[in-house]
Amino acid sequence: MIDLIGKQVEVITAETVYTGRLVEINENEVFLEAEAGWITIPGDRIVEIREKTED
Repeated sequence: MIDLIGKQVEVITAETVYTGRLVEINENEVFLEAEAGWITIPGDRIVEIREKTED
């Protein structure tokens, strides 16, 4: 996961998919910088983190 820091990613939870630049990952949370602002996602809700591919 560390290799994705600074890249555009998709963070998938059971409820939604968040898209933004991965800023930080720690034991409890993931921090994204998105167009709408900062997003903090609790680690226990995350199903997958993957690099965003161009559509």
